[in-house]
Amino acid sequence: MSCGLALATALLLTNPDVALAASVDPATVPADLTGLASEPLFIDIVSRSGRLKSVAEGWAATGAIHTPGFLGGSEWLNFRTEATALGELNMQGHLILKSRESEGDMTCILRGLSEDLPVRLADMEAADTAGARDLALAELVHLFDDNIAVITSPAQTFPE
Repeated sequence: MSCGLALATALLLTNPDVALAASVDPATVPADLTGLASEPLFIDIVSRSGRLKSVAEGWAATGAIHTPGFLGGSEWLNFRTEATALGELNMQGHLILKSRESEGDMTCILRGLSEDLPVRLADMEAADTAGARDLALAELVHLFDDNIAVITSPAQTFPE
């Protein structure tokens, strides 16, 4: 297990927001998940996503990702660790919503986000051209944006 993954796991195990969210009585949560954005775990997910999105957008604006050795530097490694922890929080959110028997797509979307983050980080590290690295970074920005939107956007229903 990498040090970053071990640190992310340790942080999750000590995160009181995860325990608090898991302790919520499923009967008290509306089926459409309104109010979810006010729960500490989901506030944390939105906050982390916003922070990581801002960092990634800053790198895109300055071209920092094209600096030789960038992906081996502490700035990237810290970002990677934080993004990995965010993916784990998304999985915790998925499991908590699943345990509440929540209806809707958010349960699946959070799982998808948790599974997609490591793939996008690996894409960034595997990018061997400036264009590929720009695309991988843009995909990370979109992923963080989706993470924010899925939690903060009001639930919608669509006619069948």
